[in-house]
Amino acid sequence: MKIFIKIIVFICAISFLNIEKISAEEKIKIGLLVPLSGEHSYIGKSIIRSVRLAINKINNSSIEILPKDTASNPEITLNKAKKLYEDGVRLIIGPVFNENLVYLDELKDVIFLSLTNKTFDNPKNIISAGINANSQFNTIAKFQKLNEIKKTIILIPNKNYKEEIEKAIKQSKIKNSNVYYYDTDPTKLTSQIEKITRYPQRKQNLKDEIKRIEKSDELNKKIKINQLKKRDTLGKIHFDSVIISDFDETLKSITTSLLYTDVSPKKIYFITLNQWFDESLLKEISLQPIYFPSINKDNYDEFVKTYHKTFDEYPNQLSFLSYDLVGLVYYLTVQNNFNIDKKMFLKKNMFKGKIGIFEVKNNKINHLLNFYKVEDNNFKKIF
Repeated sequence: MKIFIKIIVFICAISFLNIEKISAEEKIKIGLLVPLSGEHSYIGKSIIRSVRLAINKINNSSIEILPKDTASNPEITLNKAKKLYEDGVRLIIGPVFNENLVYLDELKDVIFLSLTNKTFDNPKNIISAGINANSQFNTIAKFQKLNEIKKTIILIPNKNYKEEIEKAIKQSKIKNSNVYYYDTDPTKLTSQIEKITRYPQRKQNLKDEIKRIEKSDELNKKIKINQLKKRDTLGKIHFDSVIISDFDETLKSITTSLLYTDVSPKKIYFITLNQWFDESLLKEISLQPIYFPSINKDNYDEFVKTYHKTFDEYPNQLSFLSYDLVGLVYYLTVQNNFNIDKKMFLKKNMFKGKIGIFEVKNNKINHLLNFYKVEDNNFKKIF
C-alpha cells in the first residue's frame, strides 16, 4: 500500500489547513512536562524555547501551551500531569526521561509524547518520540545493503539500554551479525576486544609464520621475514563491519582498543549510533572514517542558528524533537476535528518535519534517518 506523505503543519500550514475556519473558541491545549528545576533544568528551558519557536512559526492563537515542572521526579511528574488533566489537557509533550513514565498509566485518557528513545515496557498511553534504536538499525541495514556488507559484529555495552538495543536488532533488517557484550571498565575493555577480534590468535599466526619461513629454504626469505615483522598480526578478520552501540569517551575507548588489536577503519566499516554530530569526533583522526545514522543535519544546523539568534544561547538536542512535535500535534488535532484520542496516532502516515521524515503508526514514531560519515574534518552525508 502506498504511503501518503504529508508535510508537517508548521512548515507550510496555511497551504493545506483552512485555518481561517477554525473557531476562535476552539483551543488546542498541549501540556508540556519538562524539568524546569534541578540539574536538568537547562533541558526543560531549551524545550520551552523551542516550543515557542514552533508556535510562532504556526502563528495561530488556537494553540495553548501549558508547561509544568517535573523536577525530573516520577511522583512530581504524575502530580503535574494530574493538574494538567484537571485543566482539560488530554495530550502532553513529555516527560523527557524514561524513568519519569512509571506512574503515568494512571491517566489512561491522556496521551504522552515522551522525548525518550526507549520503546518497550512503557505504559500504553506513552508514545516514544525520541530517535529510537529501531530507526537507527534500519538505517544501518540500508547502508549494509548499499555497500554489500556481509559479516557484521555488533558491540553492546552492559548498560541499562542493552535490552533496547537487543530488541531493535531483532526487529531490524540487520543481517549476518554476531552480537558481543563488553564491560565499559577500561581495565577490562581491551582484553575483551582482544578476544572478540581473535587478536591473540592472529598475533600467534604471525609468530608462527615468521618461524616457518626462518626454517624454510624459500627464496628471498629475509625480505619476507622483514615484511612480516612490520606487521602486527596475520590472518583475516572474521567480519567486514563493526557496529559500536556507544557514545562519547567509551566509543573512543572502543575504537582505540580495535586499533590496538590491528582492526582499522581503513580495513572494515566502523559504524556507531546517532552521535548528534559530536564535533569531538572530527578531531579523532584514527577512528575515521566512522559512520552513523542521524537526523537531517542541514535542518538541524538551521534550527540551531535560529535558536541562537533568538535566544543568544545554543539549544539542547532534545529541544529539536519538541519543535517537530508541536507541529505534528497541531496538524493531527485539527485533522481529527479537535478530538484528542489515540486514533490520531494509529493511522499509518509519514510526515516531513525539521528532523526529517518520520512515520506515525500504531502509537509509535519511527524516523527515516539520514546516514553520515566523519572524515577529513567534516560530517559527510551518504544518503
